[in-house]
Order: sequence, then C-alpha cells, then structure tokens
Amino acid sequence: MVTAHTSPVLAARADNSTTAQSSRIASAIASRQLLLMVLVALILRLAVMAFQYPEQLNPVRDHFRFGFEMGRVARSLVQGKGFANPLFGETGPTAWMPPLFPSLLAGVFKIFGVYTKASALVMLSINCLASALNCIPVYFMARKSFGPRLAFWSGWGWALFPYGVYFPSEMIWPTTLTTLELSIVFMLALYLAENDRAFGWILYGLCWAVAALTDPAAVSVLPFISLWACFRLFRGRKRWLLCAAVSSLAFLLAVSPWIVRNYVVFHQFIPFRDGLGLELRVGNSEDTSLLTNNKQLGPCCNAAAWEEFKREGELNFMAKKQREALDFIGTHRALFLKTTVRRVIYVWTSFWSWDYARLGDEPLDKPNIFFCTSFTILALIGFRRAWQFDPASVIPYALVLFSYPLVYYVTHNDMRYRRPIDPMMVVLAVVAIAAWWQQKALRRAGSPKSA
Repeated sequence: MVTAHTSPVLAARADNSTTAQSSRIASAIASRQLLLMVLVALILRLAVMAFQYPEQLNPVRDHFRFGFEMGRVARSLVQGKGFANPLFGETGPTAWMPPLFPSLLAGVFKIFGVYTKASALVMLSINCLASALNCIPVYFMARKSFGPRLAFWSGWGWALFPYGVYFPSEMIWPTTLTTLELSIVFMLALYLAENDRAFGWILYGLCWAVAALTDPAAVSVLPFISLWACFRLFRGRKRWLLCAAVSSLAFLLAVSPWIVRNYVVFHQFIPFRDGLGLELRVGNSEDTSLLTNNKQLGPCCNAAAWEEFKREGELNFMAKKQREALDFIGTHRALFLKTTVRRVIYVWTSFWSWDYARLGDEPLDKPNIFFCTSFTILALIGFRRAWQFDPASVIPYALVLFSYPLVYYVTHNDMRYRRPIDPMMVVLAVVAIAAWWQQKALRRAGSPKSA
C-alpha cells in the first residue's frame, strides 16, 4: 500500500505498476473479444457457405463458373502448362490477371483435385476465414481513429455485416482476400502516420505488393493514403522521406519478378495485368440495359470475340478493345458521361435500372438496393459526425472512399467490386449509430421524467 509517508519514487513505481497491470488486463480482454468476433464471424460464413458451394460445381462450359479465368489459369499451372490459357483453349501465356490468386487456387487444385467439390469447399473456406480475420484490422483501425469502445462495436459490426457474410461464399474470386489486404494496409497507414521506424514502413510496402499482386485495383488507394501518412510524419518532424523511400523500394522489389516475367514473355512493359482495354470496352457500348457491362463484347460470352482472341492473341486483342473503347467514348461523349454517372450511383446504391432483365431472375435486387443505399447514407452520417469533432480522424477514410472506386466509374462495375472498402464504411456506420445512441441517452437523461 502507498501511504502518505511513502517516498515519491516508490509512489511513482506503484502507479506505474498499476497502470501496467491495467494495460495488461485491457489487452487480455481485447484479445478475447477479438477471438470471439473471429470465431462467430467464421461460423456464420461457413454456415452460409454450406448452402452456396454447389453453385461452384456447375459443369456448364467445362466448369467455367469455378473461378472463371482464375480457375482456367490455375488448371493450366497444375497441368504443367504454365501461367497460361485463361479461357477455353490453349492460347498460351497470359497476363490477364496478377499471379497470387491463381497460384493459390492451383495449390488447392494440386492437393484436392481440379474443379472438385473438395477444392470448392477449401477455397470458399479460405474466403470465409479471410473475411472473419478481417475483424482484427477493422477493430484496430477503429480503435486508432475513434477509441476502444467504437473499435469493439466496429469489430462486431464486421462480424455480422451481411455483405461480409454472404460474398465470401458467393464466388471463388480474389475479392475477399483483397478486402482483408486493403484493410491491413489501411490499418498500417493509420499507425505508421505517427511512426517513422523503417521496419514498419518496409512491412507496409510489402503488404501493398501482396495487395497489388492479388488485385491491382487496390493500388488506386496507395498514393493517396501513403502521401497522407507521409505528410503526418512531416508535420511531426519525423523521417518521412526515409519512410517513403524504404516502403517504395520494398514494394517495387516485391512486384518486380512479375513485371520482369511479363516483359520476358510478352516483350513489353505490363505492370500487373493487360486487361484494362477489355474492361473499358465491355463497360462502354450502346447497350447499357444489362447492369453495368456488355459481356457480349468479351471472349468469355461471345463466340466471334473468342475466335478473334485466338486469332490475334491476348495482347493484340486487348489493345484492339482499348482502341475500340476510346473510339466509342470519343464519338459518344454524352452517353459515356451519362453511363459514368449511372455507374457512380450504382457503386453507392446498387441501383442501375428498374427495367433490366435481371430483376426477374434476382428477387433480392430491390431489397439489396434498399440495404446498400441505407448503408451508404449511414456511413456518410458517420463521416459527418466524426468530421464535426475531429476532421483529421476521418481524412484517411475519405481518401479511400474517394480513390478506390475511380477505375470502376469509367470501366464497369459489379456488386462484389465495392466490397474491399466495406470495412471502412462499417466503421463510419458504427460512428453514426454510436452518435445517435449517445444523443438519445442524453435526451433521456435531460427529460423531466428522468429528472
């Protein structure tokens, strides 16, 4: 016990000991909470997966539904034909997609069989695990920005978030891994904005490389959030230039083998993938009736385009589609502007048209429009509330929400494309709910009946 006669040194030691013990207890509680979040999230996702996995086993078009182009390249790797053949025949080496997800899928195929039920269950379980583990960076990004209480509810918000539960088992595709990776680099940026240790920034660069080699769309966030973090270091008179240099070097060294491979194989510079021209073309045509892209312009769904792909080769085909897209945009500027506005609306509301044919086959589209729109509004309310109290805390969230969808505004979109920024929006939605709950509690406390 510390008494009035205890020396100041002993009193300070006692206070430090108490503080350290409280910190350990809080850390232990937080660890248990995180473990419970992850376990509940994983159980929910696996339960949904049990109903959805048969969709991956559809044998139509030689099991193309199982991973689509990713599955084809994975099969080619298992067959010893290299990173190649992304469609329906042996068309040679490809740079249609970056290497990490097809390589992961190839490893699963190697062990559990190509296009088998076991491989589908394993891949979807990996998706579910990645989504469940995302509770951890969501918790820590919210803790850094808004404190432990909102971190707790944000973690649970992600564990129970409907899109986070449904989409991991909806398709074998990199979306869920990209969501986890983007959450991790975002969380790291929040903490590294106050830390100029080189090791942390090297790790940051390597994590960005992993994200880029999984889904290059994530790289659209990199310059914005990294410049923000470096600016924070600059304002704090810390070694921002060194941090920027070592993270950039780590990133470039990690992605360079893939870039070198593409140059050696195709004799031209291809940073991550060569499919931008096709993506631009299928999203910009006269036919805007069917959601946000005209799949009939691509070799996956059009026999003539497939023959053209085989005849001209992948790079020539992609370059031709890019020229067609730019020509179309140049001669249909009003339509391009209108379609771009519709794509922007679709990203944040999931609304494209009440008339498109898919409504007849997708009875949940209308409820999804309501949920997606409500979720966006809630996140915007949370952003406004946080801005009123501490603008600096929400600037990085604004940077991500602004930059990530940009490429989809001008190419084409799909419901799953926005998923990687959902964790940041969940945090902002929790801020909105917490502010509303606090105001409600204050009104109750100030009412005459309460008094």
